[in-house]
Amino acid sequence: MHIASVQKLFLVYGEMINNQSNDEALLTIEVVFALPSRQELMSVRVSPGTTAEMVMRQSAISDLFPEEDFSDYQLGIWGKLVTRSYSLKDGDRLEVYRPLLIDPRETRRTLAADGRSMGQPGDKSTRESEIAEEAKDLDSVPDHL
Repeated sequence: MHIASVQKLFLVYGEMINNQSNDEALLTIEVVFALPSRQELMSVRVSPGTTAEMVMRQSAISDLFPEEDFSDYQLGIWGKLVTRSYSLKDGDRLEVYRPLLIDPRETRRTLAADGRSMGQPGDKSTRESEIAEEAKDLDSVPDHL
């Protein structure tokens, strides 16, 4: 083998090692966004030090949901809010939160004023009227049955 061939081989091999070590240094980040009718989860490989804002741009999530304006949406990692300048770590799951349409605290107050609570199956007033109807039906059944 000629010296030039050996040098070229080392250059190619060295480049392969450099690329491999660069690839190993990349972080794997999941980006998640959901609408009531559709959800997307994608993986993005980024350099250490990449911020949540940078991943939002790199993930191209806005291309999948062109009708959404992500500039005002809050971001979180595994259910905890983070700023857009948050520096991501390997394995982070960047969640994009849509604005709430209804304030849950206000909903609880309204339900409490009506004597109901969240998570209660059915509307209490509707259930009471169902029971009254069932009782009325039982009253109309002849005694000899």
